[in-house]
Amino acid sequence: MAADKKATTKVEAPKAVAAKKAAADTKTAAPVKAETEKKETVKSEAAVKKTAEAKKTEEKKATEAKKAAAAKKTTTGTGRGRKPAAAKKAELKSELHLQFGGNSYTQEDMVKIAKDVWKYDLKQKIGDLESVELYIKPEDHAVYYVMNKEFTGSFYI
Repeated sequence: MAADKKATTKVEAPKAVAAKKAAADTKTAAPVKAETEKKETVKSEAAVKKTAEAKKTEEKKATEAKKAAAAKKTTTGTGRGRKPAAAKKAELKSELHLQFGGNSYTQEDMVKIAKDVWKYDLKQKIGDLESVELYIKPEDHAVYYVMNKEFTGSFYI
């Protein structure tokens, strides 16, 4: 009988140890699983936010593309003979510098003087000025102008 108790104790002891280890593993595994689930949730929320932001930018791009397409579809003329308006080409960037007699003038300088003439000499509103044509004659130290294809005159430089 004593031998039976020893044998049963030996047999039961590994089972009890195994059960305790399994219980300990589940206790430690549960927090690890919870932490990984939290991390995955945070990652998935970040992915959802990125996806939402990407959708917003795609919608903005689509809206801009629609506006550009609508601008291209604008038509000129009337009746059946309408033709699409020509697409705008990139404007040429140019600068004009006039140098004579030790003086130097730029295109912006000349246009500014012409605007001043329009406003102060001709007593017109700057907003009404639509076009300016300038003819520079250095030998006379004069600039001749045509403003709005109506007003003509000159000023000295």
